[in-house]
Amino acid sequence: MKPINIYALTRLDEPRMQMKLERQMSGRKHYLKIKEWEIQDLKAFCTKLEGVSDRVYEMEFFYSFVMQKLGKEFDLLRVNAEYVVNVELKSQDVPDEVVQKQLLQNRHYLGTLGRTIYSYTFVSGQDRLVRLSNSGRLVETHWEELAEVLHRQTDCYESDIEELFKEDKYLISPLTDPGRFLRQEYFLTSQQKDIKKHILKKIKQADRGEGQLCVQGFTGLPGTGKTILLYDIAMQLSWREKVCILHFGSWVKELEQLDERLKRIDFYDRSMLEEWRSAGRYAVICVDEGHRIDEVTLQEIMERAAAWNAPVIFSYDREDAISPQERLQDGARMIEAIPGYVAYQLTNRIRVNSELSAFIGCVMCKKNGNHRREYPSVSLVYANDSAEAGRFLHNYEAEGYVYIQDAVEVARKEFDRVVMRIDVTFRYEETGYLRSEGEAVRNLFHGMSRAKKNVALVVQENEKVFETILEILQNEKGRL
Repeated sequence: MKPINIYALTRLDEPRMQMKLERQMSGRKHYLKIKEWEIQDLKAFCTKLEGVSDRVYEMEFFYSFVMQKLGKEFDLLRVNAEYVVNVELKSQDVPDEVVQKQLLQNRHYLGTLGRTIYSYTFVSGQDRLVRLSNSGRLVETHWEELAEVLHRQTDCYESDIEELFKEDKYLISPLTDPGRFLRQEYFLTSQQKDIKKHILKKIKQADRGEGQLCVQGFTGLPGTGKTILLYDIAMQLSWREKVCILHFGSWVKELEQLDERLKRIDFYDRSMLEEWRSAGRYAVICVDEGHRIDEVTLQEIMERAAAWNAPVIFSYDREDAISPQERLQDGARMIEAIPGYVAYQLTNRIRVNSELSAFIGCVMCKKNGNHRREYPSVSLVYANDSAEAGRFLHNYEAEGYVYIQDAVEVARKEFDRVVMRIDVTFRYEETGYLRSEGEAVRNLFHGMSRAKKNVALVVQENEKVFETILEILQNEKGRL
């Protein structure tokens, strides 16, 4: 999406023509539905600015830009190398606290650009222009000041604004970048915020003695943002309560860093349960990687939660894409069988694009019917022996791919590119599911799901599986 000449857009009165011109100027893939009051606000803004500037007709703004993954919208944005100008348009009288909250929120989101931010709101119904001060207060201002700021803003960004808001700037994992997590340099999607709101509400109700022991949790495919949501909730609860997080993945150095720096929360992995038992009472118990939990440990957690009257929050993966026989420890089923358990579902894949998501689903079960026409982000090669496979893997690593051998070791981490090996033990059953020995299929599923942009597979000495995956890539299901 590119910036548009808002003055030119407001010269038209017919809604259909406005939509066509806006799409032509911005390069959107779809028509923007512009409501009548929105175009009137835009006209009023141009008229007021025209009274103090003779350059309004040449000014371009990003109009009605939405950060898709977060659902955050900005009315007008103008960006150059030094600073960002954000103007929000209102028709009717709006309480100052609402205006202030929106501008503060906008400043927080725009902060990922690392530039000075000038924030304004124009309320056309009141003929009022306000700005957000450096200290976060609303200040009455005048149009000459806004015009001066805009005149100083030269060499403005004219390319696709999506490029300025790459996901890795605001969608992070606490275990990938604990420093940014601790500085709260991250955002939650609207779906994550909604689930968080419901969970905190039920915990408050439990604190007032309304109902039984509060046991909640959320699940979703890898890449839906479960860990950041769980840790964010734990952070908020830890301001007033003693909180622990039981992590059933591997203990990584990033988790140790969080444990050292975030004193309000105690972190334990599966090898530290004895320490957890002797640590005393916790007001809230959070469980990460719950799909890896065993029945005995789950029972102990619930017994202690009942004794402490402590709410429990679970985060776990759904492994529905994997053959039921491959789910060695079906933690998800055991969690969801807890009496009174309240479940939430994360459906928006934040870090895994739809192409890779579809491909992974097809590899796990060739009969899932989710075939696409093409997979440009997937690479596939065949090796006749381990030496050839090693050479291919080395080559991929030289190109920036991360070779994942044990997905547990990289649980809750994400990488731009991932390469994995499929050996002779893999096979497809009549049901269509991919099978292997031990936890190899689960490892493949979770490993590929760590990729944000590209996946490469090295198939070694297994022509049948190679042929099936090649058919998936070429959309040749059932034709060879």
